Formats: sequence, structure tokens, C-alpha cells
Amino acid sequence: MKINAGPGRLSDANADEFVDKHMRVTIKISICKTEFHYLKQKRGNTRENTMRSILKATAVSLATLVALAGPASAELTGNLKINLDTSNPAPRATMEALIAKFQSANPALNITTNIIDREAYKTQIRNFLSADAPDVLNWYAANRMKPYVNAGLLEDVSDMWADGTSIANELASTKGALTIDGKQWGVPYTYYQWGIYYRKDIYEELGLNEPANFDEMLSNCEAMLASGRKCYTIGNKYLWTGAGWFDYLNLRTNGFDFHMQMAAGEIEWTDQRVRKTFENWGKLIRMGAFIDDNQNKAWQESLPFIIDGSAGAILMGNFAVAPMRDGGLTDDQLDFHQFPAITPGIAMAEDAPTDTFHIAAKAKNKDNARAFLAYIVSADAQTEMNNGANLGQLPINSKASVDDDKFLKQGFEMLSSNSPGGVAQFFDRDFPAEMAQAAMEGMQEFMVFPDNLDDILERLESVRQDVY
Repeated sequence: MKINAGPGRLSDANADEFVDKHMRVTIKISICKTEFHYLKQKRGNTRENTMRSILKATAVSLATLVALAGPASAELTGNLKINLDTSNPAPRATMEALIAKFQSANPALNITTNIIDREAYKTQIRNFLSADAPDVLNWYAANRMKPYVNAGLLEDVSDMWADGTSIANELASTKGALTIDGKQWGVPYTYYQWGIYYRKDIYEELGLNEPANFDEMLSNCEAMLASGRKCYTIGNKYLWTGAGWFDYLNLRTNGFDFHMQMAAGEIEWTDQRVRKTFENWGKLIRMGAFIDDNQNKAWQESLPFIIDGSAGAILMGNFAVAPMRDGGLTDDQLDFHQFPAITPGIAMAEDAPTDTFHIAAKAKNKDNARAFLAYIVSADAQTEMNNGANLGQLPINSKASVDDDKFLKQGFEMLSSNSPGGVAQFFDRDFPAEMAQAAMEGMQEFMVFPDNLDDILERLESVRQDVY
């Protein structure tokens, strides 16, 4: 196995064999029979489409068993090229370890992994899907994958989601996020809560409690500023962090249904209800709640402000916990709370983005790619990758286990018990790409120049009319 842009070749550990020789032979024979009957049926065109789907799904399931079965006569062979944007330390180490296990189970398979900087990946994905396609790539669900589906750059993997397959049964909650035009275009491997991570020790020092509503949030901020600290750290250089603030302020001001109507282009950006969301945001901006020069900082560059205590909190996804712990914060110092209510009666809704794996339409090794996707969504793989020591996120597979981690437990409880309003993917996944880009640029401008709101909203309304 070859890891590009990595520390070198990963060592191949000996895989534990958990099926006997007879079982491996049986699996191999079953696959051959399945393939034979499928080809015979296809040539004669005598079966219904449903039977073809069942046979294809059976072949995929059996091939997956072989891929996970350790060294055997039916091991995967040939090549597998994987492109990843997991360039941050924790996700990089997690993915490299999972790929190493897949490699050790299939030693005859030549795996090449290309790890690309997360922000650079976003600008390169269309090019590498078009010109030098990998077999497997990671990306995001919903509208973020739609441009590449529409361009014919992602493989239809609906066969893997066929009724009765383990994927259909165990990943059902996210099928909609992977579906466009009635077909599925990838598989999910993780999702995670967003919310406010705060310095519990500083809150206790100042006599502050977790805010139950927006007024208490503003009051806490006044006390934080009076102590010489900023209320919130944020690095908005790459725009999406500011969009997280808009998501929550809009979900709490106007509700989930309104937010999704905006995403569908049904609400004008100059609507007074949209203005109300920005007015609430402006209260925080004008009081100086956010760290200075945030438009020139990446999100990672904003973390030292909460780590050293010069800011009291951050609105972020749970992936930020690992680097904050690495920076020296203990779980006694760091805590989490749900973004507080704003408009009375509006049901609490959350952002919980789903990350995904896909097969490139121009992939050269699609059978191997399907086996890898089946492996990555298995309960064992999802339990391991999402635990607190690795991604620190939540597994999708219904048979996977949620790790015994403080923040994962809080996130799971919030998403399962206290988000009756609905669950959004995230601004740049729910809104079309062109609309999302223009809006996030406007939000970045608003955080620096809040008095420009009228001009910003008029520009965004013009974009809405062009996009939808």
C-alpha cells in the first residue's frame, strides 16, 4: 500500500482470519454462480429488473465478505486509488489506519492513497475527477455532491443500496442525503454535531451559566467582554465558519422549514425575516463579540484564542475537539452546549453534516472500489473511525457503537432527543454551490462591515434570481 504525501509506506499487519477455508471456498463458488446467472439472465433478457438488482446486490455483499475475510484464494487483486482531503492530523491518522487494515486483509491489492490539503481539495476535485480519476474519493452529501453527479463524474451505486442489503438496512437514515434523481451516488461514513464549545472554567470564574435563550447569550457576552476577553473565536478566511453562524441564527430566528425554503430559492434575501436573522447577528458583531481580523484566519488559527482563554467559546463541529485537546485543554475545562433559542415557539433544529465516500465515474477499478465502500460503512469500521481517539464523531451505521466520550455523548443526546425541528446538512451543502459561495462572501463582509447589510442582501437577491 502506498500513501502519497504521507510519512511513508504503512506496514502491513497480519490480518486475523475469521472464516475457515471451507467458508472461503463456499463464498468464492457462490460469487461465481451469482455472476454466471446474472450474465446468463442479461444475455437472454428473460428476467425482471428487480431480479437483476437482487443478483447484483448479492454479488456486492459476497464480494464484501471476501474483502473482509483476510488472506484467501478470493482476495482482491489489482489496484485501488483513493483520494482524501483528510489532511488534518486526527482524520489523516484515522483513515491511514483503516486503509492499512483493508490492505492487510487484501495483501495482493495495490493501494495508493493521495492525501490533499482540505481547502485545496475543494478546488481540485472537478479536475481530478475529469482528468486523473481515483477509484474512491471522500466528499460530502446533498447539494455538495450534486454538481459532480450532474456532470457525470460520480458513479451510480444504487446497487449497493438495493432493498435487503446491509447498507440499505443499516444506513437508512442517510439514504435521502445520498439520493439524486432516485439514485444513490455514494455512502456515508460519519456525521457530527455542531454547537457551542466553551471554556467551562472561565464561565465558572465569571459566574455564567449555559444560556437558555438569546438574551442570556448576549448577557454572557457582555460579562465576557468586561473581563477583557472576546466572547467567540472564529476563523472565517474560508467562509464556511461564518455560514455556520448564519445557519444557527436563521434556524433559531425563523425555523427549519423557512431555512430549507431559502435553500430551495423560495425566499427572497431581502425578505424582512432574513433581515431579522442578520439583525440578531449584528447585535453580536457590534458589541465586539468576535475576535479581531477573523476574516484572515483559518479555523485552525482561531483555536489558540479559546485554548489560551482570550476567547470564551467557539461555534464549531465536533471535529474541533481533538485539536483543542491536543492544545492542552482538558475535559474539565472544555464543555458543550446547544445553540440557544431565539424566537419563542421555534422548534430546535441542528446542523449535522454527513461526510461521504464515492466512486469516480472514470474509476478503473470499480469492483475494488465497491468492496472498499462496503468495508468503510461496516459497523466495526464506523465504530473504530468515529471513536473519541480518532475522528471524534458519530457513526452512521445503526449497528455501530457510540464511543464513551463526553462530547460524543452530548452530541448524540442532542441530535436524538432535542432537535425536533429537523436536521440540516450545513449551509454550503444545503444551498446550491453558486448561491452558497456568493452568500458566504456576503456573510464574511457583514462580519467586518455590518452597515453594508442593504447592499449585501440586494446582491444576494440578484444572485438568487439567476441561480434558481
